[in-house]
This record gives sequence, structure tokens and C-alpha cells, in this order.
Amino acid sequence: MSDQEVQAARILTVDDDPFNLRIVKHALEQAKFRVSTAQSGEVALAQLSTTGLPHLAIVDIHMPPGMSGFEFCYTIHQFSDLPVVMLTAVNEEESVVQGLEEHAEDYITKPFKPGELVARVRGVLRRMGMFAYDLEAVTRIDERLSVDFPARNALVYDKPVSLTPTETKLLYILMRAAGHTVNTDFILRRLWPHEPAFEDRLHVHLHRLRRKIEDKDKTRPRYITSERGLGYTFRNTRAETPVTSIQ
Repeated sequence: MSDQEVQAARILTVDDDPFNLRIVKHALEQAKFRVSTAQSGEVALAQLSTTGLPHLAIVDIHMPPGMSGFEFCYTIHQFSDLPVVMLTAVNEEESVVQGLEEHAEDYITKPFKPGELVARVRGVLRRMGMFAYDLEAVTRIDERLSVDFPARNALVYDKPVSLTPTETKLLYILMRAAGHTVNTDFILRRLWPHEPAFEDRLHVHLHRLRRKIEDKDKTRPRYITSERGLGYTFRNTRAETPVTSIQ
């Protein structure tokens, strides 16, 4: 992934401290990222319903008196696999471990150097990849299908079709890597990171998702294809790309 692609990313910063928000916003905008801010998890969630998901979120762990950073991450991961960098205090080793195990791809300790923050954000985006479609309030895939991730709806010919949290997150994971095969083990780890999960369980959710978004002819899926022995591919409806495997 090129630096130009990474710099096109939209970053959401959630922190109850306006001073920290200004520092983070300035550092990221200097690096050419597009930045939005929110002073609580509740405000951030309300923004997502109108602006759509960002490519990455920077989230403070403690944001009294509202929801904590952990609670915010738990909520957004009910409908996405949004990458998160957590902001932590110096003495929060236990919180850091919990955050990395349950919610985040990386963390940075306050006070931090702006250059380090930018480097960590770029590293996560390169590792996780940019989303393959434009992330809007309603993400349009083609003339037939769109997805409203925060509302957990697919829109098939503009008709809302309700998705479960697991179906929505699965769709996000596959769409993020559209045109590339996503390894089955990788999908299982992202969907159920804290419990044993096997491919049969994934098959059930994938079957239900296909029933909701695919054409009636199940022998010729329009969107999600199976790659025997590898995983699953969300067909890139914008431009076909060589099949590679995401581990």
C-alpha cells in the first residue's frame, strides 16, 4: 500500500479532553490525513450514523462520565472490524493488555510525540489495509447493493435488509479486502477473537448473509465466492484484481 493511499484515510479521534483532541487533529492533518473529532463515545456514534465509518479510530480509554473507550470499541465492533489505536496513560499496563487483546490494533501512551502517533497510525493502516469502497453513511457497492454499517442494514435495490452483528462484521471484513481472498482462519480470529471457533460456524453465518444479499441463483454468487482450501472473496465490482490470500 502506497503512502498516498494511506494518507487518503479518514481518521476519527475520540477523547473527552479538548486539548488532546487538538494535538491529535493537528498532528494527523499535518500528515495529510482527513480528521474528525468527538468528545465522547456517544457523540462519535451519532456522527457515524450520518458520516459513515472512518478508516481508523483513535480512542481514549477513559472518557468520564459517558461510555469508556472500551465500551465505544465494543459497540463499533458489533457492526464493523474498524481498526483502533488506543490512547492510554503511563500507569495503565493492565488496560493496555485488555485493549490489545479485545479491541485495538495498537496503543500509544500519553503524553506522546506527534511523530510517533502518525507512525503508529500509518503502520496499522498498512497492516490492516484500506477499505476497498468509499466509506460513506451508506456505502455503495454497485447499482444493486449498498450497506449501512452503523444501522446494520444491507440495501438491495434500495430495500433495507436487516443484518445481524456477525453478518455485518463479516461483510465489512470481506469488503475491506474486495478482490482478494481472505483466509478462513483470519476471518475466524476477527469475528470471534476470544473463543474457539471453527469453519462450520462461519459457514452458517456466511450462508445466511448470502441469502440476504445474493441473487436467487445460488450457483453463481454475485458478491461472495468460496476459494477452496483458502477462504472467501468479496468480488471487486469496481475492478477485478489478482487473487491473493490475506492471512
